[in-house]
Amino acid sequence: MNDIQIKGDNAPEKPLTPAMEDYLEAIFNLGKEKRVVRVKNIAKRLGVKMPTVTSMLKSLSKRGLIDYEKYEYLELTEKGAVAAGEVDRKHHVLRKFLTDILKIDHEKADKEACRMEHAVTGHTLDRFVDFMDFLQFCPRAGSRWLEYFDEYLRQGGDRKKCLARMEEFTDQLKDVIEIDKDKARGI
Repeated sequence: MNDIQIKGDNAPEKPLTPAMEDYLEAIFNLGKEKRVVRVKNIAKRLGVKMPTVTSMLKSLSKRGLIDYEKYEYLELTEKGAVAAGEVDRKHHVLRKFLTDILKIDHEKADKEACRMEHAVTGHTLDRFVDFMDFLQFCPRAGSRWLEYFDEYLRQGGDRKKCLARMEEFTDQLKDVIEIDKDKARGI
């Protein structure tokens, strides 16, 4: 399900749990907002009690994802920053898709993206990004535009091909308009 896997010093590769990802993402974002990150900041952000945070921080520390000493501030290790950055990226891409493409309100989209980020793989996320790029950069017209998305992926987002497809559609549309005009005139 999840493709974020971290190898600890003496542990086999294990995927991160959704809860671990939530903590890493919280630490990541708090680190951007504050000079130092403390247990109480994480507890407040995630809506959990401080002993719960402490327990998770011990697990994350054992995996080499954070540097943490009891009663001190904490920070992500290089491995932790990579994992947290990927979770944060998933969250932002999914929220953008939900708000910009599906027109879901921001607050609901944020909650949905938080749930989805744990299940989507990096490859699938990249397809979300490709699709959003396609929608932004390639004109979408006609009944075959999803077929054109497949072509867009195969050709690496060739803008010239997108414009050629738009011209094809425009020519077809002109023909349909002429036929409709002729029918309206009784020809």
